[in-house]
Amino acid sequence: MIIKSELVSQISRKLTQLTERDISQGVAHIIDKICHTLIHQKRVEIRGFGAFSLHYRPARLAHNPKTGEKLHTQPKYAVHFKAGKEMRERINAMIGKPILKEDLNKAGEE
Repeated sequence: MIIKSELVSQISRKLTQLTERDISQGVAHIIDKICHTLIHQKRVEIRGFGAFSLHYRPARLAHNPKTGEKLHTQPKYAVHFKAGKEMRERINAMIGKPILKEDLNKAGEE
């Protein structure tokens, strides 16, 4: 798992001409734009990476697995992500190979 601050730090090591603050603002702006677009029920597609969309989840009858109590869930939207072809191919190329810590660090720097 990588958290936002680690992502910003890795990007700042690669893009030394930008400050960490500028990179952090850029990452936050991208996330805000994705959220804003989804709020308006539009799809976000980043070629080579993937696409974000909303899926509607209607109300349903559920149960609490601990108590067995029946309850009704509220209808809601869930964010759906579908990886792009390039991302899937890059990931699948690594499947079956032993994943070394150096490989993960190298992938994080790209």
